[in-house]
Amino acid sequence: MITLATAARILRQLRHDRRTVALLLVVPSLLLALLYFMYDGGPAFDRIALIMLGVFPFVIMFLVTSIAMLRERTSGTLERLLTTPLGKIDLLFGYGLAFGLAAAVQAAIAVGTAYIVLGLESAGDAGLIVLIAVINAVLGVALGLFCSAFARTEFQAVQFLPVVVVPQLLLCGLFVPRGRMVGWLQAVSDVLPLTYAVDALTQAGTTTMWRDLAVVSGAVVLALVLAAATLRRRTP
Repeated sequence: MITLATAARILRQLRHDRRTVALLLVVPSLLLALLYFMYDGGPAFDRIALIMLGVFPFVIMFLVTSIAMLRERTSGTLERLLTTPLGKIDLLFGYGLAFGLAAAVQAAIAVGTAYIVLGLESAGDAGLIVLIAVINAVLGVALGLFCSAFARTEFQAVQFLPVVVVPQLLLCGLFVPRGRMVGWLQAVSDVLPLTYAVDALTQAGTTTMWRDLAVVSGAVVLALVLAAATLRRRTP
């Protein structure tokens, strides 16, 4: 019940932030439309757009969650919450549940836009693409919760994007196939969770997809455990 109450509080706060709602629900579809016109709806669009359906939720949720948790820390809200029966796990799972629900809506809108409006074609079922997108979003939430502990201002929170997110984008196989990377870059790519998230999208409907999702889910759990370790009774 405490976890559900926490999730409900976060969703109420999110509902009143119209800019964040637009960022979550509208911007991914607009970016997909931009990709469509860039690639003129050709085969390259199908490949890139499919991967972006998983990447966009990851990036956006990382940004939104890191800033939201930072506000909780710096405003004293987190310190007050931790003096109540609310536990660390309740707080983290509340965030995960709230933003997971937001991610499900985001993914449904983006996937619907891609397949119905923009004519995206893929080997995997659209429902599986939504599932992968939601798990990717939860990964972004977990990493955002963890990274927020090392920021003091919203600007510092944004600075984690090029440190945590951009390297994963560069090494996930989106720009250069991983098989063509030098050995040490392949090794780094092998330990980055977004690599497996992207692979799951391209392997949707296969046993490889489920293996990749298991790896991503494990990364989510690890990030949440590390995030729990950063929660203190007193904010810095």
